[in-house]
Amino acid sequence: MTLSSKIASHLLDIKAVYLRPDKPFTWASGIKSPIYTDNRITLSYPDTRNLIEDGFVQAIKAEFPEVEVIAGTATAGIPHGAIVADRMNLPFAYIRSKAKEHGAGNQVEGRIVKGQKMVVIEDLISTGGSVLDAVAAAEREGAEVLGVVAIFTYQLPKADRNFDNAGVKLVTLCDYSELIKVAKVQGYINADGLSLLKKFRQNQEDWQD
Repeated sequence: MTLSSKIASHLLDIKAVYLRPDKPFTWASGIKSPIYTDNRITLSYPDTRNLIEDGFVQAIKAEFPEVEVIAGTATAGIPHGAIVADRMNLPFAYIRSKAKEHGAGNQVEGRIVKGQKMVVIEDLISTGGSVLDAVAAAEREGAEVLGVVAIFTYQLPKADRNFDNAGVKLVTLCDYSELIKVAKVQGYINADGLSLLKKFRQNQEDWQD
């Protein structure tokens, strides 16, 4: 099995990902979705957590060998980022969704040296809007962001456009296509369910962050 298929299997086994092609979830945006993802659950399962952190370390070494600091997005990217920074013996920082309204008013917590080469860790990519806002915040603080690594992506065309427009490289450990393929092989969905999930991916332009 590839790393991507292993992670997909783990996400399904621990119910970090639910697939309901016949009874879609309703997201806060009102969109009807056959998939619901909560990668925070991965932190509760050491085998899954270690698989993900090992994957992050391998991906960062391969794709961003010049990295000097790891940053995690609040809140889901913080624990993964801290673990990865520890394993790589690198400094760690985290990025809030917005600046604090009290104290020093920081949005980036931790010490960033101007020009320091950063990789940002996120748990899930939908349209990419929130993590790209985090990247922009880090760059305002003087960091040179090499790219973003994430556990899972829905593979939305809008995300591809957003990352391309921002000039930010995205690397993910697992994606929607791999996950639904593994789900079919392992019996989480049947052939009809797989067909519905594939059709949903082909019709993603209306998805929002």
